[in-house]
Amino acid sequence: MENYFNYFTEIEDHYLRRRGGGLLLSTLDWSLIETWKDAGIPLQAVLRGIDGAFDKYDQRPTKTKKINSLAYCSQEVLAAAEDMKEAAVGTSVDASKPQARQGFEPDVVAEFLIRNAELLERANVPKQSASSLRTFVLDTAKTLRNLAHETTANKPARLEDLERRLTVLEEKLFAMLLTSAPDEEVVTVRAEADRDLAPYRRKMSGAQIEQLHKQYMNKRLLEKYRLPRLSLFYM
Repeated sequence: MENYFNYFTEIEDHYLRRRGGGLLLSTLDWSLIETWKDAGIPLQAVLRGIDGAFDKYDQRPTKTKKINSLAYCSQEVLAAAEDMKEAAVGTSVDASKPQARQGFEPDVVAEFLIRNAELLERANVPKQSASSLRTFVLDTAKTLRNLAHETTANKPARLEDLERRLTVLEEKLFAMLLTSAPDEEVVTVRAEADRDLAPYRRKMSGAQIEQLHKQYMNKRLLEKYRLPRLSLFYM
C-alpha cells in the first residue's frame, strides 16, 4: 500500500482536519490507530470511515457536543474496511506488509534507528532498580546501532525483514516493561483506560476493547520511562 508507513500521521492529519483542529490525539486515539494497523485495515478505509462518521455528524439537526475521539469513527472505519474487502475479492493484496517508498532510503532508516538507540540509552530507567529492564534497554540500543550499520551496508535487509526484527524487539520491551511496573501502576492505567473507553464500548467489539487496553498500557509505560517506539511505522 502506497505511503503505508505514513499510516499514523495521515490518519491524525485527516481526523484533525475534519474536526477543525483543536486538541491533539489522545492516548486512546493513538492506541485505536494501532489496533487498526495491527488488524491490517487499509489506510484508505480508515480515512473513508472518518469521513463517513463526520458526514453523518454534520447532517444531525443539533450538535450539542463535538467529536472528541477517533473512537466515534470506529464503526464507520470497520464498515469501510468491509466494503473495501468485498470490492477486492479476487485480488491478492497483502495490506499487512509495509511497502518501500520514497523517504525510506537506507540513510534515512539508519538515522531513525540511531536516534532511537540514543533515546534508549538516555531512557528514564532506574540504574539500581529494575536492573534487568535497564540491561535489556541498553542491549536493544546496541542492536539498533548494528541494524543501522547493516542498513547502510552493501546489501541492506528488506524493509519488511527489518520491520519484523524491530517488532520482535518491541514486543520483548513491552513484556519487560509490564513485568517491571508495580501492580498499583498497572491497576491505575487500566482504570484510566476503562474510563476513557467507557463512552465508546457500544461502538466496539470485545476484541477491540481488549486490544485497546493492551495498546493503551504499552503506550503509557513507554511514556513513563521515556522510551521510543521502534517500529518503522513511527518514522
